[in-house]
Amino acid sequence: MGVLDHIGITVSDLDRSVAFYNAALAPLGVSELMRVPGELTGYGDVVGYGAAKPEIWLSGGARTEPHVHIALAAESRAAVDAFYAAAMTAGGSDNGGPGIRPHYHANYYGAFVLDPDGHNIEAVCHRPE
Repeated sequence: MGVLDHIGITVSDLDRSVAFYNAALAPLGVSELMRVPGELTGYGDVVGYGAAKPEIWLSGGARTEPHVHIALAAESRAAVDAFYAAAMTAGGSDNGGPGIRPHYHANYYGAFVLDPDGHNIEAVCHRPE
């Protein structure tokens, strides 16, 4: 059993962020799995993303400070590259393009993008390729 079950991120514009995450997470096999309407949450719509169950939840509201950093596991370096390309095309900002980060370990291959609210979203592959 892992330590993390899910994470929530508050965003300033839910529709804009949903468009970004739909595109950026697709290369990692992560998609929108669930929406819970504001009538049930009491504060606004939330959107859940995952592969098998919702693990990342977006909720509209306001830009948060400090911003969060999420590192998402990628099956291959090609998936990291595809994540980065999709995120940039979907309106993300570069925060460190795909490449080896030897200061973490010899096989740490990651890419970092800032989502529309400035949250640092990373895809990482630990496999040698």
